[in-house]
Amino acid sequence: MRGPACVRVSGALCFALCVVGCTTAPGVPASAAGGTIVEGTIAAIDTQPWTYDGNAVIRIDTADRGSVHVELPARWNLCRAAPVDVAALAVGMRVRAVGAAGGEGGLVVCQDAAHRLVPVE
Repeated sequence: MRGPACVRVSGALCFALCVVGCTTAPGVPASAAGGTIVEGTIAAIDTQPWTYDGNAVIRIDTADRGSVHVELPARWNLCRAAPVDVAALAVGMRVRAVGAAGGEGGLVVCQDAAHRLVPVE
């Protein structure tokens, strides 16, 4: 594909990416401190993305929101939040996550000092 058709397709793809990138995460409530809070049971822990500088993903099953993906950045030194002790987490453990709303109803633990992922006692 060359010429004007290529420009139209490229423009349409750029527009689609902009629309998707600007959508908000549905169904995750904000706390009074400006973060998003979810509580539930760890269903999966995936730290493999850290090997290529991506975000690790902890999947939490909640009673009222279903499955929520909590992202943990590879570069904690760039975050205001304290690093999460992933080695202390296990599938089946009840946890509370506080973070910024991310894509598709998930959240990211990083942007604020109040963000965290901790076991619920």
